[in-house]
Amino acid sequence: MEKIKCECGHVNPEGTVLCEACGKPVEGNQHIDGNDKRKLLNMRYDGSARRSQTYNKSIIDKTWNFFSSVKVGVWLIVLALTASAIGTIFPQEQYIPADATQDPSIYYEAQYGILGQIYYQLGFHNLYGSWWYMLLIAFIGMSLVISSIDRFVPLYKTLKMQKPRRHDTFLKRQRLFSETEHVSSDEKKKLVSGLKKQRYKVWEDNGHVLAEKGRFSRWGPYVNHLGLIIVLIAALMRMTSFMYMDEYVWVREGEQTVIPGTDKEYYIENKDFILETYDKDDERFKNAIEKQGNVAKNYQTNAVIYKEQGDDVAGADPDLKKVTEDSIRMNEPLEFDGYTLYQSGYQQNEFKRMSFKIHKTDDPEEASLGSFSIDLTDPKETYQLDNGFQVGVTQYYPDYELQEEEPASKTPYPRNPAFVFTIHPPGNEEPETSFVGIGKNIDATGENDYKLGIEDFETRYASGLSVKRDYTLPLFIIGAVIFMIGVSQGMYWQHRRIWLHPKGEGILVAGHTNKNWFGLRQDIERMIADTNVNMVQDQQETE
Repeated sequence: MEKIKCECGHVNPEGTVLCEACGKPVEGNQHIDGNDKRKLLNMRYDGSARRSQTYNKSIIDKTWNFFSSVKVGVWLIVLALTASAIGTIFPQEQYIPADATQDPSIYYEAQYGILGQIYYQLGFHNLYGSWWYMLLIAFIGMSLVISSIDRFVPLYKTLKMQKPRRHDTFLKRQRLFSETEHVSSDEKKKLVSGLKKQRYKVWEDNGHVLAEKGRFSRWGPYVNHLGLIIVLIAALMRMTSFMYMDEYVWVREGEQTVIPGTDKEYYIENKDFILETYDKDDERFKNAIEKQGNVAKNYQTNAVIYKEQGDDVAGADPDLKKVTEDSIRMNEPLEFDGYTLYQSGYQQNEFKRMSFKIHKTDDPEEASLGSFSIDLTDPKETYQLDNGFQVGVTQYYPDYELQEEEPASKTPYPRNPAFVFTIHPPGNEEPETSFVGIGKNIDATGENDYKLGIEDFETRYASGLSVKRDYTLPLFIIGAVIFMIGVSQGMYWQHRRIWLHPKGEGILVAGHTNKNWFGLRQDIERMIADTNVNMVQDQQETE
């Protein structure tokens, strides 16, 4: 690695624009920032040697240079934002209605047509979990890390080792500069005293003075980057099931079921579901009630949470220990062991049990020849009656609908149950087939001697609960707080530097700041008050 030796004797790393010791532009460097004597010095990184502008030989150099580019970082962010915007056109797969039974490939085409099909085939239905989106986020993180290191490390070293004694060229090519031919020693002391009164940190070297304040504001962008990197890490961790989980479960009154996403470790029991509606005489909701019926005021699940104890033994009932018992209401979730249960929906009048009776087809009184009851959550294949009849459940459609003239079940939940029964009369009579549902009783042959009819039914509520766990939220908050600290750090403070350089009986005054030049000029005015030192001129305005 080639070193560059300045006339002051300091050896600078390859790629240095301004000597780290005296600030004199390095002759013959590969940049034009310091060698064009007609221009002011580019002080953005104090002329320090940046790796991305120095090496471009190996694949590592080329990769480093690619990700250190601000333009590349901006384009990566634009691509991520564009992809995220497209991902909001249609709902993500995880937000498909919980009662939708269609495969996502069918659902998007059925709901949104050809655009939905294209949306699914391009992978936008699961955008935030797709490999290419995660790779894009990782590239943004790499860009932030590499661009920050590429600029922060050399700038930190340069600012840490800056000296009061600077080359004349360095001072004369600052934006704020003045030269005074005759200045007394008392006036020079008064200048230093004026800087200290304004809370500048002052270094002196044989009459040469460097006054500085607000250096920490230079690190604001890098603090921003740190906050964004933490947010990106949290976003990537959100893709892991341990750090983030979002599931949905239906729990019926009196039912106990596994809480999804907990590896069968936790169970929930729905002891009771309560639905409260607004009074139809309530003037606030009178119009809404007239249009759509009852309006929910509150719906809640009185639930018990259990945790399985010991090892899971196949075929044996789990050994459960009660964790907590509470109500889950709208906007009042239940929290336990890092999980949160939200009341997200409910289903009214879901059938629990149905009773059927057998009677003669031609009997106008429909006198019962026997009856049986079916548990709709777990129907048996056959039902044996005491009078010798046997009824077989050939087909069961929990939520019956016709799809292309074929019977099907819209959902796996008993909301509109329908059956294909086979009746085996006592003796050697031929079995008969009937189709029975709500408002439906069809004899396929028209020659059946026996008929099945609904005798009674029992309904219940089904409670829809969202199950969530999010360990990444603290990281998002920490990252956001750090980001805002960086914004404040770089927005409300400025890095100001003033150099005093004795020259014969006179003095050179130069000043630089990363922003708010008017404020720096005011500081210099206060410093030179009651002295014969000339006020600095803005050389950018006089060019």
